[in-house]
Amino acid sequence: MLLITSLDYRPVFINEAIMNIPLTPIRCLRYAREQFPNKVGVVCETGRFTYAQFADRCARLAGALLAAGAQPGDRIAFLSTNCHRLLEAYYGVLEAGCVLLPLNMRLAPHELEFVLNDAKAKFLFVERHFLPLVEAFRKAVFSIEAFFLLDGQPQAGWLAPHNYEDLLAASTPFQCDVTRIDEDSLAELFYTSGSSDTPKGVMLSHRNVYLHALSVIVAGQTSPTMAGYTAGETVMLHTIPLFHANGWGAAHTITLVGGTHVMIHHFSPAEVFRLVERERVWCCALVPTMANALVNSPERTKHDLSSLRLITIGGAASSPTLVREVEEKLGCRCISGYGLTETSPAIAFSPMKPGLPWQDHQRHVHQAMTGFAIPGVELRVVDGNGNDVPRDRTAVGEVVARGDAVMQGYWGRPDATQSAMEGGWFHTGDVATIDENNYLLIVDRKKDIIVSGGENISSLEVEKVLASHPGVFEAVVIPVPHEKWGEVPKALVVLKPGAQTNEAELLHFCRSRLSHYKCPHSVDFFDSLPKTGSGKVLKKELREKYFAVRKIAMQ
Repeated sequence: MLLITSLDYRPVFINEAIMNIPLTPIRCLRYAREQFPNKVGVVCETGRFTYAQFADRCARLAGALLAAGAQPGDRIAFLSTNCHRLLEAYYGVLEAGCVLLPLNMRLAPHELEFVLNDAKAKFLFVERHFLPLVEAFRKAVFSIEAFFLLDGQPQAGWLAPHNYEDLLAASTPFQCDVTRIDEDSLAELFYTSGSSDTPKGVMLSHRNVYLHALSVIVAGQTSPTMAGYTAGETVMLHTIPLFHANGWGAAHTITLVGGTHVMIHHFSPAEVFRLVERERVWCCALVPTMANALVNSPERTKHDLSSLRLITIGGAASSPTLVREVEEKLGCRCISGYGLTETSPAIAFSPMKPGLPWQDHQRHVHQAMTGFAIPGVELRVVDGNGNDVPRDRTAVGEVVARGDAVMQGYWGRPDATQSAMEGGWFHTGDVATIDENNYLLIVDRKKDIIVSGGENISSLEVEKVLASHPGVFEAVVIPVPHEKWGEVPKALVVLKPGAQTNEAELLHFCRSRLSHYKCPHSVDFFDSLPKTGSGKVLKKELREKYFAVRKIAMQ
């Protein structure tokens, strides 16, 4: 639009054309290809791809999908560990005008069957390791027209005759015209865990995903230190599965700044340390169980970890003790992050704001908090009537959010969408406090609050106390039935190697630090706790186990 200013300083418009380029994550890769074509953008096992090579592979995937008959809006599913092929899908599927559907590799066959049928997926790309899993449900999924093997050579008759690499080699690269994309159209479809209901498909638009990437970059999460920082220096290790909320956002943020994606198929401390040393990794995201495993691993001291500058802990509540241990033992800054599948995902981080005088333990306490809203996001903590609770870090309420990255809604679930978006805000289901500096602290999920004798008990608060015990490796607190109080807290604990303690000692430890009604009534010890594919403890499974045991005992 050409603007001329007249002598009276009033603008005169002589061309009404407006240049609005649709907001789409495809532009993240287009930028990296143009600005950093010869820089290594992706490292996966022995493979190393420059951004020019990575972009070409994504374009070839798009061409292969179109040649196979993909139509605009078709859902294309991937069942894979973290690898360059899954990362390519985040761009190639969208280039073809289709919708990416990454699958949780830890789901049971009947759960994957539900997701694929609900989404009406057209193609499924699968890693060889998961072929037995797919074999168990494939006949019950009627929308899928072809199964493509990501690695190795197809042997089973139900697989397409050409694998992923063959498809790309034979493909004519295709790049869409981004100016013709509807930025509000569906780009990615992720399914919730279904912890309290059947899984719901979360619809993220091109606009959601692109603006989320910009918000995270502005929040400083792609440049852990600005001193001497130049474009393209960030090296991120993908420790969180790309199908998970803590993982997929980095597919766009790291690309847009020309950073390096370092892929790891399965989390193990030894492999994490090896890759950090070899690739000079700057940053990674962890859930608390992963962070715990790293700081307590005997492999830690065998590697040079000096390149690490930032670790973000999310997916579950952290603790000041864990933040301190990460900083001391891994030698980098550690903060918390907060987000949900429905928010693309990140909406808050907990770095120290300028001008706040936090030191030592106080700094660790605040960096273990949920954090404050990133640019483009508004966060509130509201009571049951939708009113803001006092900013006193005591009053509790539900976290509600609105912003550029909040989902379009739930796939095929208009009633659930309307309920979640009541009043024009997304209702997270997380219960939190907020302080005078607008830092949130999640105290529990609504469904995880323990109601004992009419008193609300935060399981996270009790877990943080248990985690501060020197012998505790990890701990969760769940409700168990009680004849007098309805339900009471119970601690499930894994000890550090060589540590010795008992139930009486841990109960005393809690009672010396918490009000007695909040303390566990009993403790069970485990060698390990059941976890999701991203490392979060399966509280639902544990709750059901103990309630079932109680029910049988009462019969």
